[in-house]
Amino acid sequence: MVTTAWRPRGRAASAAPLFAPLVGRHPWAGAAGGPASSVVHPASPQAGQIALLWWIAVGISAVVYVLVVAAFFIAIARHRAQEGPPAGADPRAERRATRIVIGAAVATVVILAAWFGLSVASARALERPPAHPVRVEVIGHQWWWELHYAGASPSDAVTSANELHVPVGIPVQLQLASADVIHSFWVPSLDGKRDLIPGTRTTTWFRVDRPGVYRGQCAELCGLEHAHMALLVIAEPKAQFDQWLATQRAPAVPPADPVTWRGQAIFLGAACSLCHTIRGTGAGALSAPDLTHLASRRTIAAGALPNAPGTLGAWIADPHAFKRGTIMPATRLDGGAMQALVAYLRSLR
Repeated sequence: MVTTAWRPRGRAASAAPLFAPLVGRHPWAGAAGGPASSVVHPASPQAGQIALLWWIAVGISAVVYVLVVAAFFIAIARHRAQEGPPAGADPRAERRATRIVIGAAVATVVILAAWFGLSVASARALERPPAHPVRVEVIGHQWWWELHYAGASPSDAVTSANELHVPVGIPVQLQLASADVIHSFWVPSLDGKRDLIPGTRTTTWFRVDRPGVYRGQCAELCGLEHAHMALLVIAEPKAQFDQWLATQRAPAVPPADPVTWRGQAIFLGAACSLCHTIRGTGAGALSAPDLTHLASRRTIAAGALPNAPGTLGAWIADPHAFKRGTIMPATRLDGGAMQALVAYLRSLR
């Protein structure tokens, strides 16, 4: 029997990812182990620079708000304190008011000019190319992320989906592209948003300063399931990252028992192999996520569900119950066949 995990529905499910970067955690982040996602808790120099600008803007806005509200209440108090009909024009009062207006206009220009200068300086600092970075190609699809790590040779290249592993303390340069519509790569704790334009390649980079799991999100409306196009950035020490990379380069682990052998046969005989790749088998299609090491990932369906046997089986049986716009068709199998298929996929570490 295949069980499904609870997940938010309706407006709550669609709106919550929009507010997650502000509150610091996705409302149902348990599926991903509680990843960090906050513009005010930076974990990289790039995000730190953006957070500094954010706090300066908040501070200036707060001061201006307090001054405007104070002036409003002072004006009300003076009006109430005035007795009798309004007096004639007072030249001194008019000159004082004129000076205040001019001073406010000059202060506004100075603040805007300073803000513009800070923004330009920050943008230039963020655009400086790093030396000896780890290079990753990121391709946005409706609605998942494809990741390619270059190697010394084609056989050393690594392909993954929806999880970006990076080493701590080493610059990571991303080559961004889109396979269909405009997407936007945004990991609030690590960097600002960067658009992925069809037919154009853009570049961004960051350096993570502390280990952790950081949640990213497509930040450009890209269709029906835009809100469920998440990405996890997993920052780990260099030795762990190298070990992960070496594991990902290996082909899929062959089945070890009759159940997983049956599951592999079902996978290769069903429509699954027409879209997915599992290296080391006859499945080599490129239109859907590479599943060679599926079981090593924390989530499935671009962060929509935790990677657990029940949710994996539910996703295979009826993906449209979780992501209505996905191109993946439902796979109708009896209980034993579904359990064998899930067991095989869960063995791909």
